[in-house]
Formats: sequence, structure tokens, C-alpha cells
Amino acid sequence: MITFNYMVSFFLIVLGLYCIITKYNLIKTVIGMSVMDYGVNLLIISIGFHPGGTAPIFTPGELNAASYFVDPIPQALTLTSIVIGACVTAMSLALVIRIEESYGTLDTREIRRLRG
Repeated sequence: MITFNYMVSFFLIVLGLYCIITKYNLIKTVIGMSVMDYGVNLLIISIGFHPGGTAPIFTPGELNAASYFVDPIPQALTLTSIVIGACVTAMSLALVIRIEESYGTLDTREIRRLRG
């Protein structure tokens, strides 16, 4: 099951990178960035997953040598990444709106040609 998560996360990262590189529409480029962000989040969570692990919340009497818990750092990094990804997407879409107002198009080839 964990191998499937790795494969899906790498697929999402490659798909997002493909959209960023090959698409000329700015909205599709922003969508590609978001898809790549989702793939990275899935990869971080998959790395931090341990089968059979429990939440790292113990009272002093429960903690012993046989306690096996998951690492909370990847979860915290993923939560931070989700917030940063939402902010980057919002800022990117705001820039795309301003570019469309200025140039009248979302095609990057045409924007490069105008240089205005």
C-alpha cells in the first residue's frame, strides 16, 4: 500500500511539472503548480507513515520501550505546506488576473511577444 502512495505522489509531481513546462495558458500553469504541491504533500505524509504506529500522545505511565509511534514532524511539515501552497496559489491567481488585465491574454507566448 505504501508503494502505491509513492507511485501516485511521483505521478502527481511529474504531471504537475509537465503542466508547468508544456502548457502556455497561465491558469493551467497555476493548476500544474498546485498538482505538484499535492504530490509533494502526499510524498511527505507517505514517508512519515509507519504501519501499526500510534499517535505520539502518551502519559508518563504509558511510555515504555515497546511503544511504537509515528513521527509528527512530517505531519506538521505537510500542514505548513498546505497553508503555504494555498497562499502561493492565491498570489499566483492574483498575478494572472493582473496580467490578463494588462495584456488582454493568458497565453505566455503572446505575452513574451508583446513586451509591454
